[in-house]
Amino acid sequence: MMEKTKKTKIIIGLCYLILLTLFLLIFFSKFSFQELTSYDFIKENKMYFQKLKNSNLFLLSITFLIFTILWVFPFLGFGSPIALLGGFLFGKWLGTIIVVIGLSVGATFLYIFGNYFLKDLVREKFLNKYENLERKFKVSEFYYLLIYRFIGGIPWQLSCILPTIFNVKIINFFLASLIGIVPQIFLAVSIGSGLEKIIDQNSELPKITEIIFTPEIYIPILAFFTLVLFTIFLRKSFYKN
Repeated sequence: MMEKTKKTKIIIGLCYLILLTLFLLIFFSKFSFQELTSYDFIKENKMYFQKLKNSNLFLLSITFLIFTILWVFPFLGFGSPIALLGGFLFGKWLGTIIVVIGLSVGATFLYIFGNYFLKDLVREKFLNKYENLERKFKVSEFYYLLIYRFIGGIPWQLSCILPTIFNVKIINFFLASLIGIVPQIFLAVSIGSGLEKIIDQNSELPKITEIIFTPEIYIPILAFFTLVLFTIFLRKSFYKN
């Protein structure tokens, strides 16, 4: 039985790698890195998405929501790029709602996957380091999960899989993610929304100083760094034995 389970895990892992490789090959066969970083390319596509948003906001929102879920699982993407893109396309309020829901659903799928296929490996590698968290989660699972998702400090993909060693409930993981990631995602989305306004108002790429000192950019950046400092302080208390 154990041998069959190992073979199943290997097959699923190989399928994942094949799908990820195919996606990257198809994507970069359509767009070059030079195109993706071109200001004209970004501005033209901004206008395209603006027209699409004006004509069918619901369809674009659902499409981006699905893309965000897939970005987390199975493609194991980080939250920041998708949050910036969400703000760029939808503004800070709608963008935050879509990105938070998408990241939470994707993270939950990743947690379920990790709970089934990677639990033993994660437990072997990380239980000693995070044994104190296991005791805390037993006291109040949802409360400590909420703090855990809020303060971060662990790479996104690992943070989604690590709770498998604590046997947390799926619904608690999802709700804690849905609430806990809101502050940092809102600030990242706000920066993306600010970048959209800058591109909309400038036919040519502004200087970096002009971008940074735009209120729509520097205010959320300052707030983001304040949040980071605050969460660093909380981490020292939360992760200590």
